[in-house]
Amino acid sequence: MEREPISLTQSEWRVMEVLWTGDRTLMELVRELEKSAGWAKSTVTTMVRRMEEKGLLTHRQEGRAKLFRAAVERDRVVAAETDSLLRRAYHGSVGLLVNALVEREGLSRSEIEELYDILRQAEEGTK
Repeated sequence: MEREPISLTQSEWRVMEVLWTGDRTLMELVRELEKSAGWAKSTVTTMVRRMEEKGLLTHRQEGRAKLFRAAVERDRVVAAETDSLLRRAYHGSVGLLVNALVEREGLSRSEIEELYDILRQAEEGTK
């Protein structure tokens, strides 16, 4: 059975980036997201509730507090986002994506070497 693709909003990414580093209580999330995003407690509470309904988060009761955790792995979300971008913007072509990066951003010598290493590993079937 194939899993449904995952797509996160920018706000959901903020919450998930915190939870991918470890479980948090609601108040811990509020403190971190207030500092990094300027969110109020009500905003964090609403986001957490909606994300739990979507199956992105789970929680367990720890005394009087709920301890929230990510229900999806970061690698899975990153892969889905990458596949989506590749399909939508580059018609599925990795070559077009790399060409756009080279033309738009330019690549440093170390980034070029890193790409060569990735390609060599892919060619050898080790990646």
